[in-house]
Amino acid sequence: MSIENQLREKLRKVEALFVGASTSGERLAAGAAAERLKAKLAEAAQREPEIEMKFTLSDSWSVHLFIALCRRYGYKPYRYPRQRRTTLMVRAPRSAFDAIVWRQFADLHREMHDHFAKATEQLIREAVHANTTDADIVAESINGA
Repeated sequence: MSIENQLREKLRKVEALFVGASTSGERLAAGAAAERLKAKLAEAAQREPEIEMKFTLSDSWSVHLFIALCRRYGYKPYRYPRQRRTTLMVRAPRSAFDAIVWRQFADLHREMHDHFAKATEQLIREAVHANTTDADIVAESINGA
């Protein structure tokens, strides 16, 4: 395992500790460790050139999440004039970006999608109609209507 991969793995573990910390002391210690790892990762990422990457996301929620994660790790998402709001550009070293930002985005996006799906189904069931199953499939009409 390369040094960059080891640093990324440590960063993921420290961030998990930070999220699950129950006291302010634990949060401070985890936060300081995360900052040290980010600095080491930034140093390792300097060896790889930054490239411009284009991301086309599916909806505004995904865009908000992606922008927040980019900014969390010091990347500056942008778009060119006339690009859609769901298209974002980022300049970053590919391997560092993929290992940290994109991996977290994929995990959080999946969790967010599941949460929204459950919340939507519950809201429809409680406020509109109790039956939230899909529509029936019927044979085609004889008269074409």
